[in-house]
Amino acid sequence: MFMSRIFAISLIVLTFLFAPLASGIAAEFADKRTVSVTGTGIVKSKPDTASISIGVVSEGVTARAALDKNTNAMSQVSMALKGQDIKPADIQTTSFAVRPKFQHFKDGKPPAIIGYRVVNSVRITVRDLEKLGPVLDQSVSLGSNQINGIQFFIAEAAALENQARIKAVENAQEKASLYATTAKAQLGKVLIISEQVISRPPQPRFAGSALSAKAASVPIQPGSQKIQVQVNVIWELKN
Repeated sequence: MFMSRIFAISLIVLTFLFAPLASGIAAEFADKRTVSVTGTGIVKSKPDTASISIGVVSEGVTARAALDKNTNAMSQVSMALKGQDIKPADIQTTSFAVRPKFQHFKDGKPPAIIGYRVVNSVRITVRDLEKLGPVLDQSVSLGSNQINGIQFFIAEAAALENQARIKAVENAQEKASLYATTAKAQLGKVLIISEQVISRPPQPRFAGSALSAKAASVPIQPGSQKIQVQVNVIWELKN
C-alpha cells in the first residue's frame, strides 16, 4: 500500500513536470503536417577484449594447509599471467573464502569438521584475444581448477555506436521519403530527433570447472557482435 502511494505520487510529479513540455511541442506543431518514423542502425564488429573469471579451490586438513596450497597455486597462476603481459590493473580479486568441511551423521550426532576449503577467484581482462587461449591453458595447468565464465566485448564501442546512429537516421529518412512520396508530399525540415534504444550485444559466456590440464591449447571463438541504435525522427511535410 505504501509503495502504491509512492508510485502514485511519483506519477503525479512526473506528469506535472513533463506535461508543459509535451503540450508545448504539440502546440508548436499543431498547424504542421508531419511524418514520424523510427529508424534502426546496426553495426557488426568482432569483439577485441575478453574478461575471464578463474579460481583456485584447495582443500586441506587444517585451514593453514588449505591456504598454503591455494596461495602457492594462485602465485604460479599470477606469474603465468604476467608472462602473458597481463597488466596488474587487469587482474582483480573477486572473492576469497575459507570454509570448513563438515561430515554429517545419520544417527543425530552433530556435524564434525573434517577439513577446510579455500576458494580464491580473480577476474582477468585480456586485451589481446590471441593470448586468451594460452592464458586459459597456463592457468589451468598451473593450478586453476575453476573457470566461472568468459565475456567477450568491444572495448571502444563509442565509434561503432556513432556509426549505428548515422545508419539509423539514414534508415529513418529512407522510410520517411517513401511515406512522403506515397502521400504526394515532400520532406521538409527535421523537427525532432530522439534516440530510443542503444542495444549492445549479449556477452556470451563459457562456464565450467576442473578443466583438464592436459589440453594442448584452448580453442576460443569470439564470433561477432552487433550494436543497434533506434531513433525516432519527425519531419515536416511540404506540398
